[in-house]
Amino acid sequence: MAKYTKKRARELKQDKFRDTTMRLFDRFGDRLAGKGRAILYGIAAIIVIAVIAGLVVRWTHRKADEARAALGRGIAITSAQVSSSPAPGSSSQSFSSEQERAQKAIDEFQKVVAKYGDPYRSQARYFIASNQLYLDRNKGISELSELSNNGIKEVAVLSKFALANAREADGKFEEASALYKDIAAAGSNVVTPESANLRLALVYGKQGKKKEASDLLFNLVDAARKARDGEGNPVPQSMAARDAAQELEKIDPARYQQLTPEPPRDLPF
Repeated sequence: MAKYTKKRARELKQDKFRDTTMRLFDRFGDRLAGKGRAILYGIAAIIVIAVIAGLVVRWTHRKADEARAALGRGIAITSAQVSSSPAPGSSSQSFSSEQERAQKAIDEFQKVVAKYGDPYRSQARYFIASNQLYLDRNKGISELSELSNNGIKEVAVLSKFALANAREADGKFEEASALYKDIAAAGSNVVTPESANLRLALVYGKQGKKKEASDLLFNLVDAARKARDGEGNPVPQSMAARDAAQELEKIDPARYQQLTPEPPRDLPF
């Protein structure tokens, strides 16, 4: 009975709002008269469209929040610890093998694929393909290759980078090099040119191409150390640039000594 009373109260409130709105329209219509009603109905149409748009936006935001939360659950599984003997009393999720964790993550991401549209669907497919490498490597590589041409740029770049990593791990260095070069040329913020060029230099090193690796590392680090912002202050170096400096010092100490000195990290005020 209480539910019915509340429902009826809402209906009456809605009827009152509708009646008040229509009376206002009629009042303005009487003032405008004749051809003025066309203007009035145009205004009414705009108001209706705005209300509908507002409802769509609210629904879209809610679905987006749901999709992000669902992706988050899958990502949490992907980053969970793998341990044959979890710490006693630990509340952190853990798995006994990479394969068990990968399958559990795939199951979670499949829910996103089934329920939500892009970009969340494509993002979930990327995570599925990445985890598939632990279960069926050829299938994972095939899916990453397909996703590297995805219309969503961040998914395409991440998939291409994961594919390049897989090719590098498999010893297919020419294929990996070509992929890293494509990523570096794309200028993406998702996988930066510095990150792609660092991996490319490491591949050169595995191929015995010391000069190519040294040149690439030197140019990467030197450019990072010389970079300045609009006020002339040094730009903070990325992790990739710092890793590249360490790699250069290891494979070519003489070339490392030719680098522009590293700017101080803590500038005086």
